[in-house]
Amino acid sequence: RGLFSKLSLMPLLKLQHSHISLYRELFITWNSEVSSLSLCLVMEYSQGSLQKVIQSKREKQAVMDPEWVQEILGQVLDALEYLHRLNIIHRNLKPSNISLVSKNHCRLQDLSANSLMTHRAKWSVRAEEDPFQKSWMAPEALDFTFSQMSDVWSLGCIMLDMASCSFLDATEAMHLRKSLRQSSSGLKAVLKTMEEKQIPDVETFSSLLPLMLQISPSDRITIKAVVHMTFVSGSFKSSCVAMTLHQQVVPELITSMLLEGNVASILEAMEKFPSRPEVQLKAIKRLLQIPEDQLGLPWPMELVEVVVTIMKQHERILDLQLCACSLLLRVLGQAVLAQDAEAQVPLDSSMISTLLSIMRSHSDSDQLIIQGYSLLAIISSQEMASEELQKPGLFELILEHLDRFSEDRDICLSALGLLWSLLVDVAIVNKAPVVKITALVMQVLDTHPADAEMAEAGCAVLWLLSLLGCMSEWQFEKAVMLFLQSIRLSQERVLLVNNAYRGLASLAKVSELAAFHVVVPQEGGSGLNLLQETYQLHKDDPEVVENLCMLLAHLTSYSEDPLALPGSDDWGPYSQPWLKGREGELVSYAEKVFLSLEAALPSPERELLGAAEGEAAAPEVPILLEGQPHLP
Repeated sequence: RGLFSKLSLMPLLKLQHSHISLYRELFITWNSEVSSLSLCLVMEYSQGSLQKVIQSKREKQAVMDPEWVQEILGQVLDALEYLHRLNIIHRNLKPSNISLVSKNHCRLQDLSANSLMTHRAKWSVRAEEDPFQKSWMAPEALDFTFSQMSDVWSLGCIMLDMASCSFLDATEAMHLRKSLRQSSSGLKAVLKTMEEKQIPDVETFSSLLPLMLQISPSDRITIKAVVHMTFVSGSFKSSCVAMTLHQQVVPELITSMLLEGNVASILEAMEKFPSRPEVQLKAIKRLLQIPEDQLGLPWPMELVEVVVTIMKQHERILDLQLCACSLLLRVLGQAVLAQDAEAQVPLDSSMISTLLSIMRSHSDSDQLIIQGYSLLAIISSQEMASEELQKPGLFELILEHLDRFSEDRDICLSALGLLWSLLVDVAIVNKAPVVKITALVMQVLDTHPADAEMAEAGCAVLWLLSLLGCMSEWQFEKAVMLFLQSIRLSQERVLLVNNAYRGLASLAKVSELAAFHVVVPQEGGSGLNLLQETYQLHKDDPEVVENLCMLLAHLTSYSEDPLALPGSDDWGPYSQPWLKGREGELVSYAEKVFLSLEAALPSPERELLGAAEGEAAAPEVPILLEGQPHLP
């Protein structure tokens, strides 16, 4: 039976909808206490729920915001219509099973399969656990008979509770729901009270709820009919069902305006029909087809705001968001490439908040997440954007994605690239969320041990985290291991090598233990041996050599006898001639190393060292690392 239950639940793993919380995993375990198999279902966890919102309003005897109610109901109806179209019944619909991913984004969760709900003993346990929870069930569901009409009844109970929570307490509401299974008189009384108290949208509820809460399933209206009564003939508005309601052909006048007009006329059409998502989608697709030399790039902020406003208004429509992000990447990318000061990336705080909200709303769309990170990286290139980007939300979202999508290469690379942009040359206002990033970056590098591009991006972020003091001492050993592992993976990648050695130098500077782990031979060999290999490969690159010397300077500072370091004999005074003609900062780091080595040499060799120093003299001119923050 356990295997059968698992097989019957497999279709639920394939559901793809922005308003349905998906099952991540199903597995069977053996319960030795009762000598039985247990089926375990793993879902996303969400702290908020519709039940908590209703409870809060009930305690305050406050009416729920009608616009918010319409938006949430639209999302629930959209999800149920999707399930019913696939012949899937929720079977357990109630406010506590409508999770709130964000303030304006909900998801149905705890979907149940027929194999579970027809097992009378199991369902009896679940139904009898709490009479309050059982009260949302349709009359026929009490006899373990389920249909799409059972979901309609449960949704009607939810809508009734949302509309009456300001004047009915929890117990009264529960008794009302139970009484409706025998008689509709209680519903008529409550609807009359709602009218007297002027509850928002009472006309719609008064005509709709009696049709949804019919005792006989065959007498109830369908979910499609509910959508029509609320969002077509009624006054309800919700962005998530707008696309479904407006699938009619775009009028010929608008089509010709979009296809034959220039950029100005297309933008005019977008502003003229803001509530028509099919017009917006067609307009954005048309803009994507126009050659760049005809787009009038770079756009001023006013034109960018037109696109951002449309994205905000139709947040739930994934196709529109994907096209809009593609358009913004094209527009803002040109602004970055522009050389004149007037062509900077337009920045508005609403653009950042809109992108974050959209990425949360479509958290299962890899493509949208990657596009969102790319746009935020472009925005972060502007100095004035640093403070806006550090407001609560962005770092937390990156943490969530690195944890949830650690195996998704493209998302991880996009997230690491954005982290670099956010952390480099920026004063971090709140380090609390940033400190948590270190462990997740290490997790990503562990997940992709043979990916050189991932290693390059990860080492860059780990280096910055170490400079910012956002790495705990207990993480130093792991960080050293990852830096050395990344260097061994691809020594020919100059940026990877530079960032990894900078990270090692940063750790060795503040921690003798970190320095110890660099020089002590490990499974892959000693860090000093690796350092020698890197020098031989990049000895003509002053930036790489500078970073090698910087690391050596910090390593030798901990040893009274630098020559006792494993492999240090190969870094003796006779290797000094390569300093000749080098930049001043490089020589400064190298001199620290050789002074330490000189102190440990016998006197005859010390004289030879002095002679070598004279040949290697160079002016002390500091180096500014191109594209990287200046190191002290």
